[in-house]
Amino acid sequence: MGKNKFHDGPGPSQRQLRVGELIRRSLSEVLARGDVHDPDLNRLSITVGEVRTSPDLRIATAYVLPLGGTGRDDVIGLLARNKGELRRLVSKKLALKFAPDLRFQLDETFDRMDETRRMLSQDNVRRDTAATDSGESGAE
Repeated sequence: MGKNKFHDGPGPSQRQLRVGELIRRSLSEVLARGDVHDPDLNRLSITVGEVRTSPDLRIATAYVLPLGGTGRDDVIGLLARNKGELRRLVSKKLALKFAPDLRFQLDETFDRMDETRRMLSQDNVRRDTAATDSGESGAE
């Protein structure tokens, strides 16, 4: 595969995944150490769950969540306000040709997991899954 050939697969390329993980680790470290010169941002504990990059690696979208879920509305604004400094700090840790433009979105993964657990704990769903499990074990 040539160096400049675009990835045609259904998901992100290995390079996108690798660079996204490097950015996630660097961003997490910068936020944990409080390297940003913004006391409002430094008082929050922010989890960076995932970073997805564009195919050309020029845009990185970080999916974040404040610890405990409190201050969700504030965290995106604070990160956006400091994205220039965050971009500079993260790019110093990475050996990329271009520093990616950072964008931030709330990480909804934990909410979806909680909703799935809630649905699976409902009596009618547990009854249906138990009936399916007993039917499968009796067929063997």
